Amino acid sequence: MAFQSDPKFWQSKRICVTGGAGFLGSFVLAALKQRGAKDIFVPHIEEFNLVNLADVQRALEISQPDIIIHLAALAGGIGANRARPADFFYINLMMGVQLMHLAWMRGVKKFVAIGTVCAYPKFTPVPFREENLWAGYPEETNAPYGLAKKMLLVQSQAYREQYGYNSIYLLPVNLYGPRDNFNLETSHVIPALVRKCIDAQERGDKEVVLWGDGSPTREFLYAGDAADGIITATEFYNGNEPVNIGSGQEISIKDLAEMIARLTGYERKLVWDTTKPNGQPRRALDTSRAAEYFGWRASTPFEEGLRQTIDWYRQNR
Repeated sequence: MAFQSDPKFWQSKRICVTGGAGFLGSFVLAALKQRGAKDIFVPHIEEFNLVNLADVQRALEISQPDIIIHLAALAGGIGANRARPADFFYINLMMGVQLMHLAWMRGVKKFVAIGTVCAYPKFTPVPFREENLWAGYPEETNAPYGLAKKMLLVQSQAYREQYGYNSIYLLPVNLYGPRDNFNLETSHVIPALVRKCIDAQERGDKEVVLWGDGSPTREFLYAGDAADGIITATEFYNGNEPVNIGSGQEISIKDLAEMIARLTGYERKLVWDTTKPNGQPRRALDTSRAAEYFGWRASTPFEEGLRQTIDWYRQNR
């Protein structure tokens, strides 16, 4: 089957994108507009607290959507997850459960639930296949977040089984790109490394101290590619199985740090603080299901994506 996007599919649809003001959201909105979507509603956090049922009802009342793409999440790196595990559980769980339930009740035609790679068990065989999602407990540092987001999959499948509701569940891997969060307290690994290297270079620091020992591996996906994957699935995928959205390429944190140091021009020492946690030992996805079910593959070369991220940070900090 050829998966050729049809502008007619998007032109007539009303779409509600939760988290549309966020990092991934900015790329999803751009991708929707590029495909021809005209009627897009973003419930901004200042006006709509999606943990609050009345606010969810109000957002759906105003937007009357045909499709909901649920990107909104409280997310962050290891430090943020360790500091606020209860918030990460409650906020993510309540947003998702209420939103999907009301979407079904109101007859919203399709619900696109965005999960997280943190939902996978700590010791999942690499590359992670969707069928291994339930083969163990997630990595402890982000389990409350991972499990709260995983409940969207349980809910999706239950509502499909009982009500025939069209809800799909996608699992993006770690994202990066321009407009990411570069706050060292809450950021993920790529923006944190970019900022540390650029700041150290400008201050003339002799070394940059990094968490862990550099041995864990990660897979990273350019946010523009993730948005393209999500929009493609929204148009073409109507199944009950979870689907990984990733680049299919694995890199060690040590190699990543050295690459970012090279691309930012930082030439001094990288020091590993082994008293700090590593997080999950390896993380890389099997992305064959996305290719098979809706003809999608990532297209941005990693170094190219990193250059764009670094350029953006230099211009916008």
